[in-house]
Amino acid sequence: MKLGFIVEELEKLKNEGLYVNIRTIESEVSSWFIVDNKKCLNLTSNNYLGFASEKKLVEKVIEYIKIYGISPAAVRTISGTMSLHVELERKLAKFKHVEDVILLQSGFMANLAVIPAIVSSEDVIFSDELNHASIIDGCRLSKAEIVRYRHLDMNDLEDKIKKYSNKRRKLIVSDGVFSMDGDIAPLNELIDISNRYGAILMIDDAHGEGVLGRNGRGIVDHFDAHGKVDIEVGTLSKAFGVVGGFVAGSRFLIEYLKQRARPFLFSSALTVADTAANLGALEIMESSDERVKKLWENKNYFQNQLVNMGFNIGSTKTPITPVIVGEEKKAQEFSKKLFENNIFVQAIVYPTVPKGTARLRVMLSAIHKKEDLDFALETFEKIGKELAII
Repeated sequence: MKLGFIVEELEKLKNEGLYVNIRTIESEVSSWFIVDNKKCLNLTSNNYLGFASEKKLVEKVIEYIKIYGISPAAVRTISGTMSLHVELERKLAKFKHVEDVILLQSGFMANLAVIPAIVSSEDVIFSDELNHASIIDGCRLSKAEIVRYRHLDMNDLEDKIKKYSNKRRKLIVSDGVFSMDGDIAPLNELIDISNRYGAILMIDDAHGEGVLGRNGRGIVDHFDAHGKVDIEVGTLSKAFGVVGGFVAGSRFLIEYLKQRARPFLFSSALTVADTAANLGALEIMESSDERVKKLWENKNYFQNQLVNMGFNIGSTKTPITPVIVGEEKKAQEFSKKLFENNIFVQAIVYPTVPKGTARLRVMLSAIHKKEDLDFALETFEKIGKELAII
């Protein structure tokens, strides 16, 4: 059998505790939901602000579908640009305090769009060693030389960038908030280094949108660094609760990407429903910071209690809460026991995180009530003691 090696690889994944058990959701995604026919507390989705089940977004989707139908059924450059796409781009640019925005199909696609369009084989990219897979893949597609620097280590970045003065272009790229650890990039230092060495600075703010800054405007607003970051990438599938991605920056950058970004040129535009829901989420975020404040209130309470119990949550500075277990099989067992106790948190193992750092990644939301968090904390403590994690 030509594909017989796949069976062997699957068995190896299962034996090493690296096999991902994909569960099926059978209800709307809210603070509690039905998973594999079981009602569970949802501590695993990126639904930071609770928009995935927000009725106002549902109403807006229905309203727009009645006007525009389902989809433009084309790429943006042929006949796929609808007035609602332009409306969302304009409103996102205003929200992010940038000149312009280009809308893509996902945050992953946004990175694949912008990096190969900006640099090529004549250039060099300096990438944080813990950057998201979409950044890594975008860098590989560009064919530029890739230099990884130690996580958040600005001295290492500067030592390495000094050695590449002969390159045509230099690009520094970093996540804003790191998805597995919850720590934040030192943006002011990245800006300083990029300016001193003439490097383009690109920040992927996937987990900063809706979390950091005023009303969830993101990491650039958090550091009051508007106009100092050359390229911002954002996603609409986390705090926005929908799907989609975007690149934000100068009007010349966006004009150029509309001519050269391959996912924009060769993949169909966002559907009407997705675009309408994103517009609805943005309207709520602009009108109030209540949900962002509640998210951080939940974050502080939950994380403080976990630390007091003796759990290791690493160096997180955001609502991303890594409960670090270490051993892959033990992390999988922890996740399984939580599910048996009506809590859904997936184990995160290699290759998503380095071997020996397996964890449960708890994702907190503004719609979690204190009694939800107390139920989770009590259960975490019980199972943590059973498995000798605490």
